[in-house]
Amino acid sequence: MTQKATVIGAGVMGHGIAQVFALAGISVHLYDLNMKILTNAVASINNNLELYLTNQIISSAEKEQVLKRIHTSTNLEESLVGSTFVIEAIPEVLQLKWDLYRSLEAICNQNVIIASNTSTIPLSTLIEHSIYPERFIIAHFLNPAPLVPLVEVIKHDCTSEHVIDTTMSLLKNAGKSPILLKKEIQGFVVNRIQAALLREVLSLIENDIVDVEDMDRIIKDGPGFRWAFIGPVEMIDYGGLDTWKRIFDNLFPNLNNRQTAPEFINRFVAQNQLGAKTGEGIYPYSNICIDSLLTDRDNNFLSLIKIKNNMDFIKKPSY
Repeated sequence: MTQKATVIGAGVMGHGIAQVFALAGISVHLYDLNMKILTNAVASINNNLELYLTNQIISSAEKEQVLKRIHTSTNLEESLVGSTFVIEAIPEVLQLKWDLYRSLEAICNQNVIIASNTSTIPLSTLIEHSIYPERFIIAHFLNPAPLVPLVEVIKHDCTSEHVIDTTMSLLKNAGKSPILLKKEIQGFVVNRIQAALLREVLSLIENDIVDVEDMDRIIKDGPGFRWAFIGPVEMIDYGGLDTWKRIFDNLFPNLNNRQTAPEFINRFVAQNQLGAKTGEGIYPYSNICIDSLLTDRDNNFLSLIKIKNNMDFIKKPSY
């Protein structure tokens, strides 16, 4: 079992992944170039754990133990000592990742697993210059990493079975729901599904079929409500394949198939109106506390986790 892991990059995804491992009882070294980023990361983890405490998922003593398992460093070599699993969550810039992997392979024993949290770059591209490509794998966490159960795991033909098995076991032991993709594909699976949905969602908004607020309500109170407990394939089986065949035949020819982002999204980006992080996007955020919105979101996610955990407990046979 992995006793120590190193997370490289202490941004939103990096510190969330560090929290996941620390909650699972694993000692974590969180590395970043900037000490201020590391300080902010620990503060964010502390705030996140307070939500767990408020929702009675952990105790005060457990919270303190989790924080004690997280060690920060701006020294890469120091952060790697004793780690058997390393995952990077640095910006999606290929040259940055190649440079990092070159350093990691110079420092780490060849048996150390090197994972990437990339959501866009194929593993075959990431390992182009690797000395030991068999030890590389992708573990794509979804934001917020501590709360969303799914992790997409992507292997390459050269990835060793030991690396695959160890990564899957580590994620399962950390309370995640890892899915190993059978083959490499552009965008992996989650982002392909989200992009397909969003292409139609944004088209309906752009063509003035439905308001933005109503569209979000449609997804949250309709498909999203169902998909929290049944998957889309289960949904069509429950609804009847003959019924869904008629829906597919009628609708598929009329669905949006544009090849680029909608023009109104391009206009927002050109004006640096990038959403919550800039205070203006499709929704306005200038007079709204973003931290409060995110806290509400995370409390709702924690409530859903408790419901799902309870459902899993009910489903388990008792002996």
